[in-house]
Amino acid sequence: MTLFTGAGVAIVTPFKNGEVDFPSLGQLIDWQISQEIDAIIVCGTTGEASTLNDKEHTETVQYVVEKTNGRVPVIAGAGSNDTAHAVYMSRELEALGIDGLLLVTPYYNKCTQKGLIQHYTKIADSVNIPIILYSVASRTGVNISPSTVFELSKHPNLVGIKEASGNISQVVEIAKCIKEDFNLYSGNDDMIVPLLSVGGIGVISTVANVIPKDTHTMIMKYLSGDTKGAGQLQLDIKHLIDAMFIEVNPIPVKAALNIMGKIDLEYRLPLCPPDEKSMEVIRKELVEYGLI
Repeated sequence: MTLFTGAGVAIVTPFKNGEVDFPSLGQLIDWQISQEIDAIIVCGTTGEASTLNDKEHTETVQYVVEKTNGRVPVIAGAGSNDTAHAVYMSRELEALGIDGLLLVTPYYNKCTQKGLIQHYTKIADSVNIPIILYSVASRTGVNISPSTVFELSKHPNLVGIKEASGNISQVVEIAKCIKEDFNLYSGNDDMIVPLLSVGGIGVISTVANVIPKDTHTMIMKYLSGDTKGAGQLQLDIKHLIDAMFIEVNPIPVKAALNIMGKIDLEYRLPLCPPDEKSMEVIRKELVEYGLI
């Protein structure tokens, strides 16, 4: 039930004149696959899913499935703070032929750990494809505790977690308690190698939007035994990662892709283009990394 090993890109959703820019999205997908990306995660946080209506959401996922055409796994975001809506979207996206789902914790409601178990169990019972949990309390206000991860890992459709707490102690505790076939993915680009060191198998990455090959290579180096080489790559990309988070994600990474000539500089409110100072930092790091 492992969906992928290596680097999964949390791909941006390009916009043009207020609409999803499918031609640019298609070009991004082809480029990502040519650069050895291991999976494409569509309509997640980096894909601005919270401002896509259900029709746009399903049409974007359908496009990615068709464009990818089985070349790499496609994992679609279907998280919601309304369990019934998450069930509905999960079923709709499953019918499009995706390989798996990424489900962020319910936001704003701030449910209990008991509520999280019921939420995820309800969704997992409603589909027949693998699901990766997504824990990112800095954005949702809800953390998935290690004991809750352990309980959820017992469900056959819940096969892994994107851990983006930024708390390495929590990551270690999760790694210690989960069963061997439950997959651990980094949700923090600056903690990929540390997470691999405790049994992780990959990352669901923002920075892979601009450096897919290096993100893939770093993980494969580690998993093949070149831990020193992987560690050096983690250090080499640190300043670029910092630039990709100089403002809230995905503002900087979409700006970077615009500078690289791959997409228009367009967001959906309340997100907006970065300020001039941030743009200077982003451009500087792209130059120093050799991307422009």
